Amino acid sequence: MAGIGFELRRLLDRQSLWGLVRAYAYAGVISSGPWVLSILGVMGIGLLSVGPVPAVEVRQFLVTITYLMAASLIWTGGLQLMFARFIADCIYRGGEGRVLPNLFGALTVTGGGAALLAIPLLFVLGGPPLVRLLTVVALIVLSASWIAVVLLSSLRDYRGVVLGFLLGYSLSVGGALLLRPLGLVGLLAGFLVGQVALLIAMVGLITRRFPSKALVSFEFLDRRRAYFTLAATGFLYNLGIWIDKLLFWFTPSTSEPVLGPLRASIIYDIPIFLAYLSIVPGMAVFLVRVETAFAEQYDGFFAAVREGEPLAEIRRRRDQLTLAVKRGVSDIFKVQGITVLILLLAAPRLLEAVGISPLYLQLFSVDLAGVAMQVLMLAVFNVLFYLDQRRTTLALSATFAALNAALTVATQHAGPPFYGYGFALSTALTSLIGLLLTSRALDRLETDTFMRVE
Repeated sequence: MAGIGFELRRLLDRQSLWGLVRAYAYAGVISSGPWVLSILGVMGIGLLSVGPVPAVEVRQFLVTITYLMAASLIWTGGLQLMFARFIADCIYRGGEGRVLPNLFGALTVTGGGAALLAIPLLFVLGGPPLVRLLTVVALIVLSASWIAVVLLSSLRDYRGVVLGFLLGYSLSVGGALLLRPLGLVGLLAGFLVGQVALLIAMVGLITRRFPSKALVSFEFLDRRRAYFTLAATGFLYNLGIWIDKLLFWFTPSTSEPVLGPLRASIIYDIPIFLAYLSIVPGMAVFLVRVETAFAEQYDGFFAAVREGEPLAEIRRRRDQLTLAVKRGVSDIFKVQGITVLILLLAAPRLLEAVGISPLYLQLFSVDLAGVAMQVLMLAVFNVLFYLDQRRTTLALSATFAALNAALTVATQHAGPPFYGYGFALSTALTSLIGLLLTSRALDRLETDTFMRVE
C-alpha cells in the first residue's frame, strides 16, 4: 500500500486539520475497506430487511455471506501474496506491460478454482436451486475481487479506489433492499450486483494504470519467478484468521444449523464481527505512518548499499529504518489502544443500541484486544516481507494458525467465560514473537544484505 500511502502523505504535508482528517479517512477506508465495508454492508442489509423478509431468511443470508467471505479469503490467501510479489518485481524492473495480462491470468485461475470448489454447493447447500447458483457465483466474484485488491496498492488514485469501494457496497445494500421482496434470493442477488460492480471498477482502475496489448498471461506461475513460500504464508495466515470461527461453527455445542451444512454460533459471531469495526484507526495509522515511512527508509538504506556508501552511513540508514519501525509500532499501540479504551467504555451502550445482550460484554472486550493485536501482527508481517524474511513469515503464519486452533479448542472445553481468549492470545503471542524476530532481522540487516550480495 506504499504507493497510495505516499499520495496520502501529500495531504499531511499541507499541515492543515482538513488535510489530516482527509488523509486518515482515506487511509482507513483503503486499508480496511473490504473488511469494514463488507461487515457494515451486510449488517445494514440484515437490519433493514428484518420485517419485510422472514427472520430465518435474513439469518440465512448473513451466515451465507460470512461463509463466502471466509472461503474466498482462505482460497485466495496464498495467491494474493505470491501474486503481489510478482507484480512488485514487474513494476520494479520496468515491466508494467506484464501487469494487466497476468492479472487476467490470475483472475482466470482464481475464478476457475473457486468454481470447481463451489460446485459441491449446488448439491449440498440448502434452499432453492437459484440460491445455490447465486452462492456459487458470489464465491467466484469475491475470490476474483481479493486478487484485484492486491493491485490497488500500486495505484496512486486513492480517490478512485475509495469511490470504487463505496460504489460497490452501496449497490450491494441498495440492490439487496430493492430485491428483498424476493426473500433470500433477492438479498443474495442484490449483494452480488454490488460485488460485480466493485470488481469491474477495480479492474477498470487497474487497466487505466497498466495498459497492455497482451490479453492473458500465466507468467506469475513460472517456478523461476513464483515464491511458493509466500503462497503457503498467505494460506496459513488467512486460515489462522478464520480457524477460531470455523471451530465454533462446527462444534455442535457452540453452534446450530442455519442452511444445509452451514452452521452459525450466536454466542461467538456477533461480538467478533463488531470488534473488527475497531480495526479502522489502527489500519489507517499502519498505512500512513508505518508502511509509508518504513518504505522511505527502506529505499534509503538500499540506495546507500547500491551506491557504495561508507559503512558508517549504511549503519546510520539502518538505524533510521529501525527507528521508523519503532515509531510505527508505538503509533499503532497508542491509536489502537485509545480506540479499544473508548469502545470498552462505550460497550454497554453500543451493545444495547444494536440489540445485543450485555452478557456478550466480556467476549466483546476480549475480541477488541485480539483485533488490536491483529493490527500489530499485520504490521510486523509487513516489515518482515520488506526484509525478505519469507521463511520467518511462513513460520509465524503456521504458529498463528496452530495457536489459534489449539487455544480455541482449549477455551471451548473451559466454558463460555473463556471464549475469545484463544483468538486474543494467539494474535498477542504471534505479535510478540514477530517483534523479537523483526528486531533480530534489523540488527543483522547490513550483514545479511552483504552476504546476499556476495
